[in-house]
Amino acid sequence: MGALDLSFFTWDLVTGYLLKGFVFSIYLTLIAMSGGILFGTVLALMRLSGRRWLVYPAAGYVNTMRSIPLVMVILWFFLLIPFVIGRPLGAEWSAVITFTAFECAFYSEIMRAGIQSVALGQAAAGSALGLTYGQTMRLIVLPQAFRNMLPVLLTQTIVLVQDTSLVYAIGAYDLLKGFETAGKNFNRPVEAYLAAALLYFVICYALSYSVKRLHTRIAVVR
Repeated sequence: MGALDLSFFTWDLVTGYLLKGFVFSIYLTLIAMSGGILFGTVLALMRLSGRRWLVYPAAGYVNTMRSIPLVMVILWFFLLIPFVIGRPLGAEWSAVITFTAFECAFYSEIMRAGIQSVALGQAAAGSALGLTYGQTMRLIVLPQAFRNMLPVLLTQTIVLVQDTSLVYAIGAYDLLKGFETAGKNFNRPVEAYLAAALLYFVICYALSYSVKRLHTRIAVVR
């Protein structure tokens, strides 16, 4: 520890190397979370619809994505999308598409559990009022399911924050890439990776603490 060079940690390090990567990591997290919850809810509704032509494709997609390592999916999308569309897509856009497609499988299972946690009488009451299946889900079931699953959804988002570091595999400039680049340029890789680990820990711990507080407040409301 005595060999560590603390002069490595300067404001120039933040503005010159880390800020750009931090912004992209947050951007990627927010887009993947929003898209994952949106499309994950659609997949959950498809699996709960009881119609085979909806259940089987949704189940196949979710089970396939949940069975493949994320880094492999990142590489597949990065290599296959340009081949399909006929032009390079770029590491950043490839990462956004990959993470949204991958995370929606996990958010789907969370939303499915949340929907199933709502009492069946709620859906029956909606039907008795003359609401369609879509109206019942949108107005009655989904708001309750989302509230029930909010802590779990946010916990999955914390995992997503950690997973964003995997975009280094395709050269996207995220927070970890910023630390790595700074470590190479200043010949201080040990300091760079230690600082990266510390920053990821602080971010994830702060988010975990916030989720815990939120879970307590939701429990009190119930």
